[in-house]
Amino acid sequence: MNTDELRESLLMAPKNGYARITPAQREEMNAYCRRYMAFMDACKTEREATAWAVREAENRGFKPFVPGMDVKPGDKIYYNNRDKAIALAVIGTESLAKGANICAAHVDSPRMDVKPNPLYEDSQIAYLKTHYYGGIKKYQWPTVPLAIHGVVYRKDGTVVTVTIGEDDNDPVLMVTDLLIHLAGDQMQKTLAKGIEGEQLNVILGTEPIEGEGADLVKLNVMKWLNEKYGLIEEDFLSAELTVVPAGRCREVGLDRSLLAAYGHDDRVCAYAELEGLFAIENPTKTAVCILADKEEIGSVGISGMQSHYFEHFMGTLCDAQGVKLEDCFAKSFCLSADVSNAFDPNFPETCDKRNNSQLNYGVAICKYTGSRGKNGASDASAEAMGHVRSTLDNAGVIWQTATLGKVDQGGGGTVAAYMANRNIVTVDAGVPVLSMHAPMELVSKLDCYETMLACKAIYLV
Repeated sequence: MNTDELRESLLMAPKNGYARITPAQREEMNAYCRRYMAFMDACKTEREATAWAVREAENRGFKPFVPGMDVKPGDKIYYNNRDKAIALAVIGTESLAKGANICAAHVDSPRMDVKPNPLYEDSQIAYLKTHYYGGIKKYQWPTVPLAIHGVVYRKDGTVVTVTIGEDDNDPVLMVTDLLIHLAGDQMQKTLAKGIEGEQLNVILGTEPIEGEGADLVKLNVMKWLNEKYGLIEEDFLSAELTVVPAGRCREVGLDRSLLAAYGHDDRVCAYAELEGLFAIENPTKTAVCILADKEEIGSVGISGMQSHYFEHFMGTLCDAQGVKLEDCFAKSFCLSADVSNAFDPNFPETCDKRNNSQLNYGVAICKYTGSRGKNGASDASAEAMGHVRSTLDNAGVIWQTATLGKVDQGGGGTVAAYMANRNIVTVDAGVPVLSMHAPMELVSKLDCYETMLACKAIYLV
């Protein structure tokens, strides 16, 4: 065997995905990404993503989960967890005693939440006070066009949906920054302190209502909200309103190979899971898709991945088949579908390039996340990694491996640890992202498409 043959047989030689896909696959990829872009335009919060998933699932024959319901192979069901998270399943031909194939993602993203008592006026400008949610660089959010999404539980007991800033005829909102001419002191601060959390106040208006007295601008804003949504100021106390970047998902680059949007982390993987599940019929093992909330703040709360709602859903399915939930979990596999950081040559010092994911090399498989000494990671076993490797290879999925930056640089987590804590074999995998957690993030169309194919392969193995 000569050197070239030896090299080909023994060494890895990763190739850019565009050198591996066919023209037909490229057409499928572009069609998939157009559907994904429409999803992103419609879903900027976990509530919107959950509502979208319910509508699409019902259109495809999924039925609402009812405790005690009978289930049989081929049945399609979903469990809407308080309109903020959802679990869907296609019942397999094998008993749940042999486990389920699970893909789990999250549909919340970093943002600014409106405080319970937010509306105030200062110097004849009306503002909303916010509290940022998840890990953000606060300096990135001023001067960006913003929108408000959410629901308000009104005094009369009715619930109204609020969306301001997305329609072309809507106004947008904004947080201000200090002009460079007067920013001498600000420019001496660290990036973390250049904009403080209490400065993330959203401008609502500047026009006073006619009349005498204080807070005439605030009153005018409240009058507008009352006329459009029937709100009074006290209704903010029972509101769930979020401030997110306004605007649509856009193609990026002269070759249109990238997509820019708010909230790719992690709705890019959530959509991949959904479309993968919708494409299958009569799987061998029960296929389960989870879209969870609250991952960005630790997967806590009633709609997070640490909630017992997942056990409630799976336990009822197991009861219907006379299977112990613990036995099902012990034989199950979970792909924790969450994004990785794509290598950015503008910041090469933060990553181990040999072990970092790259754009256009396919879905990124991550053995462990966590920070520094793998703190907070589930750290998948060799057997688990081998299962994913063989499954994706057999399905012709383009994939790569990933770690989250250099060892001591920082780190992060996913829902993987909480699935592994349930005695479910779990591996992280997802789409590489540039500018993660920024108001606009970047992903590769090819990586989006391959992640969907990966989820579909996991469901069907």
